[in-house]
Amino acid sequence: MNSLNLKQGSSRKSAYDLKNPLDEREETHTLAVLVDNEAGTLARVIGLFSGRGYNIDSLTVAETDTKGHRSRITIVTTGTPAVIEQIKAQLGGIVPVYRVHDLTVEGPSVEREMALLKVVGTGEKRVEAMRLADVFRVNVVDSTLDSFVFEITGTSEKIDAFSDLMRPLGLVEFARTGVAALARGNT
Repeated sequence: MNSLNLKQGSSRKSAYDLKNPLDEREETHTLAVLVDNEAGTLARVIGLFSGRGYNIDSLTVAETDTKGHRSRITIVTTGTPAVIEQIKAQLGGIVPVYRVHDLTVEGPSVEREMALLKVVGTGEKRVEAMRLADVFRVNVVDSTLDSFVFEITGTSEKIDAFSDLMRPLGLVEFARTGVAALARGNT
């Protein structure tokens, strides 16, 4: 707290940003990067992370503008505020990069991830897996006499919670897409 009773970091769009850039706490940020859709662009972006020892928690890439031949890379990364600022500055310096948005600090955003989970089981375990799938509003996309493939869409925390519950019930395979995110509102 300070004399104005403002919480640190609460002034996201203010010229008086109260966040301390020397803060050593690690934060998770979601970055949306608009790039040319050409061979080697993704390798250059990923090379920036690997060459400097930055970690990527999640990565999704897809062409979003076919006429302009542009793709959107959504990266979830963790670092101190200074490291996050350095990542954004270095991404902005790569030639095929048009824009870098830090969705974590630019305002409210919507983040979703999709996962497929294969659960093998019979009897009570099978019934319990179906009951939990119903609670989590999960779709069954494949079923055999002894297994299910579930499709779940939601926040990373929701997917983690569901997978944790499926492990003792026979989770044998798990694939996730990574985070896709958009800013809320008309910006």
